[in-house]
Amino acid sequence: MEFWLCAVIGILIIVILLLTVKVFLLQKSADEIREEFALRLTADTNTLIGISSRDRHMRKLAKEINTELNKLKKDRHRFQQGDLELKEAVTNISHDLRTPLTAIFGYLDLLEKENNTGDARRYIRIIRERAEALKQLTEELFRYSVLTTASNGMPAEPLVLNRLLEESISAYYGALKQNRITPRIDLPETEVKRMLNLNACSRIFGNLLSNAIKYSDGDLDITLKESGEIIFSNHTSQLDEVRAGRLFDRFYTVETASAGSTGLGLSIARVLTEQMGGTIDADYKDHVLSVRLLFPDADPPGSSES
Repeated sequence: MEFWLCAVIGILIIVILLLTVKVFLLQKSADEIREEFALRLTADTNTLIGISSRDRHMRKLAKEINTELNKLKKDRHRFQQGDLELKEAVTNISHDLRTPLTAIFGYLDLLEKENNTGDARRYIRIIRERAEALKQLTEELFRYSVLTTASNGMPAEPLVLNRLLEESISAYYGALKQNRITPRIDLPETEVKRMLNLNACSRIFGNLLSNAIKYSDGDLDITLKESGEIIFSNHTSQLDEVRAGRLFDRFYTVETASAGSTGLGLSIARVLTEQMGGTIDADYKDHVLSVRLLFPDADPPGSSES
């Protein structure tokens, strides 16, 4: 009796050991598939997922994942190619529009020098306003296309964000007052220094201020923290959570926004911010739109110039 009991216990121990080894190998294969899958998603490679396991179920799983990865790679390539072609087309169209626009402005200058009736002067003024709006839209499209297709990094220099924010607000102060917006500015006494591109930063701040002018109900709070986070917040009745979440989408405009907008202002701000290693997003809560911009501290040690 004791012999059979020992034999059963021995068999159970062997079975448990075999199952333990089997489970370990399956876990190892699952980890290999997970790691290989993550690598294939981020790396541009034609190498397929390979596993050391001989288990037919795991190898079948790896094979099916490889099939889907190949489909995903082809779809991604088509998307990237189409996106590149679209950007190039927009760039070319924007560039081609500049020539006729230049001619239009030239003839408008000549017309304004003529002796015109009151109605004629009014018509000329309207034409010039529309032509100026078209010129602005064309330039915005051109700049966006150039930014998104550029492969070279932007040269960085030591900047003091406190000072740059003040200069940007001063440049837009007239437009803010014209729209009855009195900004409240909260800047730290300590200089917040970052290695960034001056023109890109000015462009970002200008686009954020333009966005506030379009959507603000009359207030604007601008806060700079020592961490490098910058917050533009204002009350707005024109947005909701869904619309606020789409503000960074290319060509998206809110119906009540001012005419002549391409919907590229915040898209350009995001592109420039990410090219300089920063982050930008927006949220909408209690009728307040907050756009948060963060440039991490990447200032090299010992840098004191600004």
